[in-house]
Amino acid sequence: MDGTLDHVMIRVEDLEESLDWYQTHLNYEEKGRWEADTFTNVFLGPEDVHEDGALLELTYNHDDRTYEIGDAWGHIAVRVPEDALQESYDQLMAEGVEDYRDPESCGNRYAFVTDPDGHEIEIVKRDHGAKWSIDHTMIRVEDADEALGYWTRKFEYTEVPGRWEADSFSNYFVAPEDAPDEAMKVELTYNYDGREYTMGDGWGHIAVRVDDLDDAWDDLMTREAPDYRDPASCDHNYAFTKDQDGHEVELVTRD
Repeated sequence: MDGTLDHVMIRVEDLEESLDWYQTHLNYEEKGRWEADTFTNVFLGPEDVHEDGALLELTYNHDDRTYEIGDAWGHIAVRVPEDALQESYDQLMAEGVEDYRDPESCGNRYAFVTDPDGHEIEIVKRDHGAKWSIDHTMIRVEDADEALGYWTRKFEYTEVPGRWEADSFSNYFVAPEDAPDEAMKVELTYNYDGREYTMGDGWGHIAVRVDDLDDAWDDLMTREAPDYRDPASCDHNYAFTKDQDGHEVELVTRD
């Protein structure tokens, strides 16, 4: 199993508005599109995204439905150079982006904005990767040991640098052992107060790239991953499992 994180999918209520937002403010360009009768998927990323860098998938359903963000998904984090956090944030503010948490309120370590549908976008300082490329996707989990075990056993991921142990919560980052710095990571956030989370439907899934779809699926079934949508039910184009909290994980192959 390759295991590289291929993309993260979010649902949007106005495709043209969302495309304009990401293309204008994050300088994303369209990398691919899938037009179906009832929905459209568009894949976006920086022009110079790394070959193992993750893309953002926007899904637009043609029936004008609305979505609930929920709180089981946290945010997408995008990179800016180490010395460019305030400058990048100020640029977004000047362009009319919705402020959520400014650099000063975050100890000048990071900042947050929101996209037109309310998805949180974290801005993080990194000395690698293209500007605005996706650094990680954060999900909230109800049992940290189970979550770490899921990614370790099912996908052979390892914990990578970035762990943050605080008094009331912990953050853990996982990725394939040999993933380059430019690849996306999964951030697992665990709060110690025993809270539960609402999944909502504004977020879709994290996609993991595999070498052979059927072989990877067989491995997951052997490792007792939930059978959500097997390859046969998806015309052998992709498949879906879920983690211990119900976050959807897609398996895809990519040339």
